[in-house]
Amino acid sequence: MFEATVSTALRGVRIGRERWAALGVGTRDGVLAVLLAPVVFAPLTAPVGAEFGDLPTRPYDPPGLLLTAALWLPLTVRRRWPGACLAVIATAFAIRELAGYPATFASVGLYVALYGVGAHGAWRAREAATAGDHGDGDHGDGDDGKGIRGGDVRGEGTRGQGAPPVVGVGVGVVVASVLYVLFAIGLHGRGSPQGISDFVLIYAVLACCWAGGRAVRSWRAAEEGRRRAGAEAAMARERARIARELHDVVTHHVTAMVVQADAAQFVLADAPDRVATGLEAISDSGRRALTDLQHLLGVLNASGAGREGDRAPAPSPGTLGELVAHTRAAGQPVRLTEHGERRPMPSAVELAAYRVVQEALTNALKHAPGHPTHVQVRYGHEEIEVEVTTEPAPARGAVPAPRRAPVRGGGHGLVGLRERVGVFGGELRAGAADDGGFAVLARIPAGGGA
Repeated sequence: MFEATVSTALRGVRIGRERWAALGVGTRDGVLAVLLAPVVFAPLTAPVGAEFGDLPTRPYDPPGLLLTAALWLPLTVRRRWPGACLAVIATAFAIRELAGYPATFASVGLYVALYGVGAHGAWRAREAATAGDHGDGDHGDGDDGKGIRGGDVRGEGTRGQGAPPVVGVGVGVVVASVLYVLFAIGLHGRGSPQGISDFVLIYAVLACCWAGGRAVRSWRAAEEGRRRAGAEAAMARERARIARELHDVVTHHVTAMVVQADAAQFVLADAPDRVATGLEAISDSGRRALTDLQHLLGVLNASGAGREGDRAPAPSPGTLGELVAHTRAAGQPVRLTEHGERRPMPSAVELAAYRVVQEALTNALKHAPGHPTHVQVRYGHEEIEVEVTTEPAPARGAVPAPRRAPVRGGGHGLVGLRERVGVFGGELRAGAADDGGFAVLARIPAGGGA
């Protein structure tokens, strides 16, 4: 029974917080101001209120009641229009003090308004109003204790909060200081017993309220900057990853199709019976490209709506035989040799090893068509080693490539591979071999850790 009661209470609190966060900024400020009004206007709390002049008091009259209400009720717009809120409350406070009306706890509204100007600033009134209309939460004041709502990575209190112009802040501080000096002179002229040191101390208290808001504002802006920088870095990494995947998938198959099409045109006159074989290889390359692209799109599907069983399996060293056979069908003499026992590895490591072989074979097709190519994969206890070497001379009996414009890539293949292998703490080397050919060597830790 007790546990059920506690669970119901917690559920009610959670629902209440969600409904509170769903309200707009102006609505929440208005509700808080109205709920606290009986407390701040109560005679019992009046002695706690701020009183600067210590002048002889006079009884309340209709203007005095209006001025007292103006000390608190403008806080309903303290975040929507913080500058206007402070102007109304400060004016009402100064007139009440000079007129000698009794102290009231509602005068603490001046401190709250000063904090609001520092934390939200009149220079972003439009942004605050817009965010309030959209109902986003402001987590800067601790009113709702909710920082991120509805999947938005930015709270309202941090939106558009770049640091205001220094000149504007300086002018505001100077104007406020001059008005305070005039206010102190007025109180002194009315017979206030306060001395210069008292007015300086009061000024310091008011300045601390504003500075506290400014500190919170700066902290929120810094947090927003860090979140934005982190989001931009994550987006840049994701874009680079997608670009690498697209390059690896598209370049290999398209290169194979171009080479096969050129070879088919070359043998069209002398060996027309071989054209059908070339067209069949082109069709097979196209289907493989579509399959790989479907797998890539399935991986990049952020919604996760597709079922895992509908996606093609990710390429791995276990499918290198198919890759070699497909490249051999494109007219490139390729031989695959595997050493050691293949052990279970993280899928990302297997994909990296597969992409190394795929990119090396793609480069062989583009730059050395018909040259014998040897793929060696060595499975070790701690790493997997991939080596692809291309001989300097074409194989005997190979169909020479027609003299056409070379197949050009984006220039990101080997660079992207180095980045991919480097993520796991591995290394990739590519360059001319001792016999004049070309070699690509990659070592990738089998554990996938750096």
